[in-house]
Amino acid sequence: MPASSSRYYHPYFTPAEIEYLSEKQRGKQSVTQEEKVRQSACTFLETIGARVGFPRRTIATAQALYHRFHLFFPRKDFQYHDVALAALYVSTKEHDTLKKPRELLAVSYSVRFPELAAKSKNPGGEVDLDTMDPALVENDRQRLLAVERLILETICFNFTARMPFPYVIKLGKEFKASKKLIKLAWRIAIDSIFVAALLLSFEQPPSPKRGGEISSPELAKTLNTHTGRGWEGRYHTRPEDLEDFAHTILDLLIQYSQNPSANTSPSTPSSPSPNLPTRDRHYAAQQLQYPYKADQLIRLKIAMRETEHLPRRRKPLGNADPSALYNNDKIGQNEGTVRFLFFPPGFEGDVV
Repeated sequence: MPASSSRYYHPYFTPAEIEYLSEKQRGKQSVTQEEKVRQSACTFLETIGARVGFPRRTIATAQALYHRFHLFFPRKDFQYHDVALAALYVSTKEHDTLKKPRELLAVSYSVRFPELAAKSKNPGGEVDLDTMDPALVENDRQRLLAVERLILETICFNFTARMPFPYVIKLGKEFKASKKLIKLAWRIAIDSIFVAALLLSFEQPPSPKRGGEISSPELAKTLNTHTGRGWEGRYHTRPEDLEDFAHTILDLLIQYSQNPSANTSPSTPSSPSPNLPTRDRHYAAQQLQYPYKADQLIRLKIAMRETEHLPRRRKPLGNADPSALYNNDKIGQNEGTVRFLFFPPGFEGDVV
């Protein structure tokens, strides 16, 4: 009789774990090829989300689920659009913006096959599934549901998604940042208060301050200075961590500023207006881009390198492989009783 086992939800991964798992699932792909596929998947999700009119939290969660999935499963075994669509389906459940698999497939076909969308009579451009091969559509639907099951296992059926957007607003108010800085930070969205402060202070004219607000240069200096306690102790992070994230984000901004057609960043914190046709919503979401040129961003990176802190010493990767419990070859097989737990053993928040 199959033995029982337990699997624990991993809310976060260390840099060593991410590096190890990414390399393992990358296979024979190069880092550049892997990054290209990631960007294609995120652009695919961004496009579908904009056309359907999903809120930002639904799209961002789907992108995070896509990245998490390929920490556990090899890229060569899955087409990126299958995993991306399944991740979006899971995300709609998490955020109560549910769409049926056939509805998501109809929109995805219009993105993947523009020639079919051109023949569509639907006002939103969705492909009429009744005009397609029923066996093909059903096969795609079943594949979406199969990948959905795998995604649910990688999150241990934990539907509590924590995205950075609420924290950006709260941190902005806590640091008394200006509305302009908070709005830009929301768009960058990950450890973005520091990056937004850098962008609004480097080679920029001083902005007027309202009562009680801190200027962008002052905030950038505060977040780049060790305090021992203060904000470092309160938020459990350090200047060297922010610098590491900042360089990654600046690399993406440089890439997008050099290739504007690839820029898929949201234009505002709000969702696309439901009063616009879906094609116009997608078009509007793509128009506003970061007002920074590549050469200015490169100068900012150089200036940061001249004063950056030494990298924080990280714990080495342990012997455990978080992906060892997941095996694509055993889909549908009876592996015995599996308990999916939200917390690892000994975690303070673990409640029986």
